[in-house]
Amino acid sequence: MDRFTQLTAIAAPMPNENIDTDQIIPARFLKTILRTGLGKNAFAAQRYDGNGAERPEFVLNQEPYRHAEILITLDNFGCGSSREHAPWALLDFGIRCVIAPSFADIFHNNCFKNGILPIRLPREICEMLMDDARQGSNSRLTVDLEKQVIIRPDGETVSFDVDPFRRHLLLEGLDDIGQTMAHDDAINTFEHQASRAWVPSITMETTK
Repeated sequence: MDRFTQLTAIAAPMPNENIDTDQIIPARFLKTILRTGLGKNAFAAQRYDGNGAERPEFVLNQEPYRHAEILITLDNFGCGSSREHAPWALLDFGIRCVIAPSFADIFHNNCFKNGILPIRLPREICEMLMDDARQGSNSRLTVDLEKQVIIRPDGETVSFDVDPFRRHLLLEGLDDIGQTMAHDDAINTFEHQASRAWVPSITMETTK
């Protein structure tokens, strides 16, 4: 998993509530267990018409937002099913950070497991950042996870909170397997000591 330390990127405004995982990646695309290739179908119903052509009114089909790495939206983002394909699709599209007033719990957890930073901020702050994002080519925001601040285009900073353990995992680029492998030396030492301490008992019987 790639580390997340500081990200300066285009932010796309998506002022909708209750964007569920089926909108993020429709069920018909859940035929893969790979984490790649889903980005082209992220938000498929909104991005494409019945003939597969892009809908020009959808924000991620517009310049510069088709290159966005930050998504700013409204309440209850990621609700619906627990499919981990939703953060996979966002990540494959290029999204590394989602800012919203609230998230569905499972989606929120899955973001951290896949290298996406979900940031909870009050609705009025999200709406302010969406106004920044609507500046188009000047819509770059900086998200600094080490300092836990968002730097707006005018230089003003907005603070945010992240669970310290999850912050550590993102800063170090550790998913569930990475967390285990970080203790590889201790695991090997334990296994070596355990194998030396274990001696099979052998019972020998004699007959007369």
